[in-house]
Amino acid sequence: MRYVDLGPLKNVSRLTLGGGGLGRLWGETSLDETVATTRAAVDAGITLIDTAPMYLDCERVIGAAFEGALPNHVRLTSKHQLGQPARGEVAARLEASLDASLAAMRAPRADIFFLHSNLCADDYVFSRHNDRRASFATPWSMYVDEVVPAMESLKARGRIGTWGITGVGVPSTVLKALAHDPAPDVVQALANLLDSAGGIRNFAETARPRDIIAAAKARGVGVLGIRAVQAGALTAAIDRAIKDSHPESTDFRRAAPFRGLCAELGVDPAVLAHRYALDMKGVDSVILGVKNRAELTACLDAEAAGPLPPDLRARIDGLGLIEA
Repeated sequence: MRYVDLGPLKNVSRLTLGGGGLGRLWGETSLDETVATTRAAVDAGITLIDTAPMYLDCERVIGAAFEGALPNHVRLTSKHQLGQPARGEVAARLEASLDASLAAMRAPRADIFFLHSNLCADDYVFSRHNDRRASFATPWSMYVDEVVPAMESLKARGRIGTWGITGVGVPSTVLKALAHDPAPDVVQALANLLDSAGGIRNFAETARPRDIIAAAKARGVGVLGIRAVQAGALTAAIDRAIKDSHPESTDFRRAAPFRGLCAELGVDPAVLAHRYALDMKGVDSVILGVKNRAELTACLDAEAAGPLPPDLRARIDGLGLIEA
């Protein structure tokens, strides 16, 4: 396992164990298997675990895996999808979410606490789900006036090590947040060969993940790559029931040439997709969506294989799959 700096955090593994798979967002598994997967990930050298209360019971898995005795070298994240509450409620809502997450994980603090909302301009109109905007999107003025001070307060009081944002909101506003002072110390950014956010994209604009990653690195902000296999679209088969019209189904069909290349090379598409994400310039660590030890092993193999040969990277990029 290779290790890097992630913003202010030192010696972070290049793979981060994600809570989505542990919480059964990405297909069925059992509590026993997710606990075993969590312990196996740490035994294999993974030092960061990314969780959230909306990932169903993933935080309970962490609590069960370590029983309140997290190894000293392992760090935890949590996050909160704040949306747009009434003015003056932001700090209390963030802290209440953090309290609940720490209690579930049996942990004293979070090393990184993420704002998991879609950042947007105050007057922005989303192309999808705008009627539910207040549940998933935080406007710029609320971010500046309340979110940033609340996060800085949690950090100053030792409740969190540092804070970050999930960079899948409106790209121009995410870039504005990275340029703002103080900036988040870490951003979660799309890192897949399609440049696709799939079903979590609610805006009409191009996602611009590589611009977001470049802006983060220019500011010294750590980058956690997310959706390396684009919620299953870059695997051999999506292993949960979704509609043909779902964005992930659309991406799966669009990725057919990639699976063809993998068949030619005799490699697992998920392994190659993770290698591609790890090889993306500016990505410090890639979050895994694994739900069992077999999937974990495949990702560990991808990391162990090292950087992609330039000619293979060129062949993948030459497939023309990047989202316009």
